[in-house]
Amino acid sequence: AARTPAMDAIAAAGIVGRASHVPAHLPPGSEVANMSLLGYDPTAVFTGRAPIEAAAQGIELGPHDWAVRCNLVTIQDQIMRDFTAGHISTPEAAALMEAAQAGLAGDLPVQFLPGVSYRNLMIYRGERQPAPFTSDTRATPPHDLTDKSVADDYPRGGGSDVLNELMGRSVPLFAEHPVNVARRQAGQLPATNVWLWGLGKRPNLRSFRDVYGKSGTMITAVDLLRGLAALIGWDRIEAPGATGYLDTDYASKGRCAVAAVPTTDVVCVHIEAPDEASHEGNAAAKIQALEEIDRHIVGPLWQALQAQGDYRILVTPDHPTPVRTKTHSHGFVPFAIAGTGFAADRAATYDEPAAAAAEVEFAAGWKLMGYFLNS
Repeated sequence: AARTPAMDAIAAAGIVGRASHVPAHLPPGSEVANMSLLGYDPTAVFTGRAPIEAAAQGIELGPHDWAVRCNLVTIQDQIMRDFTAGHISTPEAAALMEAAQAGLAGDLPVQFLPGVSYRNLMIYRGERQPAPFTSDTRATPPHDLTDKSVADDYPRGGGSDVLNELMGRSVPLFAEHPVNVARRQAGQLPATNVWLWGLGKRPNLRSFRDVYGKSGTMITAVDLLRGLAALIGWDRIEAPGATGYLDTDYASKGRCAVAAVPTTDVVCVHIEAPDEASHEGNAAAKIQALEEIDRHIVGPLWQALQAQGDYRILVTPDHPTPVRTKTHSHGFVPFAIAGTGFAADRAATYDEPAAAAAEVEFAAGWKLMGYFLNS
């Protein structure tokens, strides 16, 4: 449905294929899928989402520490009304995290740390008081519960009683907090409580240069990708006006990518907007996001690459997020590669039908990066 002439031109000039970045036994989220997309086998190295985001903030995790993702959410009548608490602002979130530290931590060795908007962290320092969590501790991502009952999706497994108690105690703590009072008066959704999930210990990732012999630069507005970049030794560029949402400055990201090309081997431009549109069930917004990406990022970047000599360009999502379900899913995603060493195949457009008909397929999606760099 989206008009993407630059992506279609890349597909026509090179090859189209498909890859699956989330093994069936792992949760279909960006943490697993982007680890795979960057060329790391998530079955071997994935430990959880939160420790990746901790790395983005420069938070050091010791061998006994656990990081836990701490969303601010809106739950009403046991229904997940909004997993972003109405896209609460970062200053508002910071105030609520400060209240959580003062009112919830108690004798537990935990730190509630603000991030960006609804995306925050809780760190359990387990050196003196071992964490109760285990490899079987499970917690449902709140974005998988949009407009659904949460009654059967509270944390479970080792240490889940600690997580559930903290989540429950946050409800009365937040109820009359000045941030929520002001939000209700302004007709905005309140942050009714914290939702704890994505917990894990620090992953052991080899540097990208050690694995692939290349330097890398990440351009993103979300901590998950910032964290992955930090863990694999990539530089990061903060594009002015990048928000990680539908109102992001696409052109700014495109300009930053073009400027980075001469100084690094691999540039990754990550755009969250299509995923956010899908979570909202907003097809029109998703189409617009794809068209903005094509116009302001893919097109200018491809033009710059062609003018500088040998190059390769890869266009791909990390995982499916269907508008109809409003959540992530397992499955194949289409990719297109053009540039040095890639002769044109039969594909004339970049889309799911073209990818389904292609000959190149990676059931283990983490192998795509090596193919892109070394084929």
